[in-house]
Amino acid sequence: MTEIVSVKWLAEQMKEHPENIVIVDVRFQLTDDQAGRKTYLDGHIPGAVYLDLNKDLSDKPAKHGGNHPLPDMETFTAKIGHIGIDNDTTVVVYGKGNDMFAGRLWWLLRYVGHEKAYILDGGFEEWVSQGYEVSTDIPKLEAKSFKPSIQEDAAVDMEQVKEKLDKQSAILIDSRGKDRYLGKTEPLYAKAGHIPGAKNYFWKNVLDEEGKWKNEADLKENFKDLPKDKEIIVSCGSGVSATPNVLALKAAGFENVKLYPGSYSDWISYEENEVEKKEE
Repeated sequence: MTEIVSVKWLAEQMKEHPENIVIVDVRFQLTDDQAGRKTYLDGHIPGAVYLDLNKDLSDKPAKHGGNHPLPDMETFTAKIGHIGIDNDTTVVVYGKGNDMFAGRLWWLLRYVGHEKAYILDGGFEEWVSQGYEVSTDIPKLEAKSFKPSIQEDAAVDMEQVKEKLDKQSAILIDSRGKDRYLGKTEPLYAKAGHIPGAKNYFWKNVLDEEGKWKNEADLKENFKDLPKDKEIIVSCGSGVSATPNVLALKAAGFENVKLYPGSYSDWISYEENEVEKKEE
């Protein structure tokens, strides 16, 4: 998988091309929005800059749009330029292990047209376990100018999801855990269940037993029941845990893959939208 890189590869790039690489730490906890930044300050990969899911990778929630709406793209592109990313910069994103937050930034970078965005396999823990250096220094980064090329067709909104499901022109998948998909538990939202018609593909199933990214053959096996010639819309709770599935589907050879950024939390913000609790 070309988008997933090893700690050895990153260490070599840091040594050979330090002037053209930006490392981004996106560790975060949904239950404690200060925890990620604290862990960054306690120790991070040398030279890494921190970006926050709520403050940097999302807009503030409103009535509609879900719990983690996409950030304003003008603000986002200015922000990544400010931390030293231009169109030619190699960007490596890491989280705690292979969590879902690295996928969110990877997707956003691809959405604004950045071609050289990668995820560090195993995240911070893998870096530490391999004996590489950890730093508490805050890097001084030189601001650059990033010119966006927004990939509008990489995302869909609620009305498009409805239309495509009605016409049966796309398949919707829900990336949350089985119990949330079936409405047996719902820790975050007022309604439990899933968008009618959605099929459940838990995002952690793209990882192997050790928590590393599966290879291409295993990813193809994971998605073998999905047709390659149909549009696949990927959702979750709020457009975060869906992103590893987006990456995995593309790696498995699916070309027409789109994210529903608002996902389930946006869907249930419309009173008229029904929810389902049975397997589909």
